[in-house]
Amino acid sequence: MKIYVDFDDCICETARHFSVLVNKLFGVDVPYEEIKYFDLQKSFSLTEDMYEEMMIEAHRPEVLMSYEETPGAVNVINGWLDMGHEVYIITGRPYSAYEASREWLYRHRLERVRLYCFNKYGRDSFIKNSDFGIEPEDYYRMHFDYAVEDSPSAFRFFDHLPKLKVMVYDRPWNREFKLPGDNYSRCSDWSIIKNMLKI
Repeated sequence: MKIYVDFDDCICETARHFSVLVNKLFGVDVPYEEIKYFDLQKSFSLTEDMYEEMMIEAHRPEVLMSYEETPGAVNVINGWLDMGHEVYIITGRPYSAYEASREWLYRHRLERVRLYCFNKYGRDSFIKNSDFGIEPEDYYRMHFDYAVEDSPSAFRFFDHLPKLKVMVYDRPWNREFKLPGDNYSRCSDWSIIKNMLKI
């Protein structure tokens, strides 16, 4: 089996860090549970300049390395790898974040996964002249049997895989989103994801 896994807020607690970061940078107090939109600029009511400053700060290598693991993610993913399945981390981070992201995976015992930076959200502008590891034409040649994703904005990238089973990691910004089809299941933690995947 080939399994797609998103990085931020699926295997690490990125949004919890952002909630603290915007308070530190700008005095904006939006608790994690009140992050209602995947668009963080909207969730935190930031100007363009503030959003850019936040994203640059959040993608510094030492900051990326500080993100905590989502409980259970590492053990479940390593269990899949032990069974011979292929796990692909498909992240919307720019390629400039690749080395720190790869190091985070090594430090969290996920050295066997494949990591690809894919421009899911058009966010490359905050790091000038950044690029991505795979282009859309490369991504659309890839096949997956299962996916773990938290962002409704990324669901469109699954349209070419009608048999794909998508595990939607439950987060505040996707709770009011109507799931696109019967092949989508909402999961509150990694133990549920593990049980949902029939492998």
